[in-house]
Amino acid sequence: MFKGSLVAIITPFRNGRLDEEALGRLIEWQIAEGTHGIVPCGTTGESATLSHDEHRRVIEFTVSAVNQRVPVVAGTGSNSTEEAIALTRHARQAGADGALLITPYYNKPTQEGLYRHYRAIAESVDLPLMLYNIPGRTSVNMLPATVARLTHLPTIVSIKEGSGSIQQMDDVLQLCGDRLTVLSGDDAMTLPLMALGGHGAVSVVANVAPRESATLVTAASKGDFAQARMLHRRLVPLVNALFLETNPIPVKTALALMGRCGDEMRLPLCGMQGETKEKLAAALKKHGLI
Repeated sequence: MFKGSLVAIITPFRNGRLDEEALGRLIEWQIAEGTHGIVPCGTTGESATLSHDEHRRVIEFTVSAVNQRVPVVAGTGSNSTEEAIALTRHARQAGADGALLITPYYNKPTQEGLYRHYRAIAESVDLPLMLYNIPGRTSVNMLPATVARLTHLPTIVSIKEGSGSIQQMDDVLQLCGDRLTVLSGDDAMTLPLMALGGHGAVSVVANVAPRESATLVTAASKGDFAQARMLHRRLVPLVNALFLETNPIPVKTALALMGRCGDEMRLPLCGMQGETKEKLAAALKKHGLI
């Protein structure tokens, strides 16, 4: 159901509060540049440091600003199943087109626990759901067999796969077939995944290069791998620069250097310093973004 280049959009702050004006500008720019969907309140959106009221407001604001021009897939995951259900219910009420649900973090559930977690959400809220597997963040890897088991629940329609393993991505594709759209959670793996039959990405680099990200995915989906390879190789240095420090520190810094928002983050995240910021600025300049 969810395909293309979906941006894992940042959450701008100003003086400790949500900067709705900057968020609105970012959303308008993304849509004008051809982004296929907006994903607020994910990892890149600093969801871990948003209060529940802020979380709800970001989703409501994004849905209103987008105004049905592209899908909005709201981040609603939690390491508490009941909290994830409550956030997903709110996303549905706010008018989101779907919900992105990260695997529960810190408490390290078993594969059976993961299945029951997602089943409980799917049975509680009638909204298209995108699974989100990123073991480097959560310390739990949702295995392809568990993903395939979940696809028998009709509202589970997609997965953001960020395991870092192209073999695992391919296993998901083979086990799930057309029951699930598989999106890359790692910009460097978007093209390899699509060559195997994947359907796009929930992208960090799309925050700063939305048109190129969307064009790459569109080219690959049409079988134009010559253009897709060219764009992939052009974007890789930028992708690498955006992960010089923990995401979303570099991408928010990059957008600030581009003049699109402030670089304010919430502790324990802090601004880039010294050499890494210089490397990021050099990559942006080389790419023609500043």
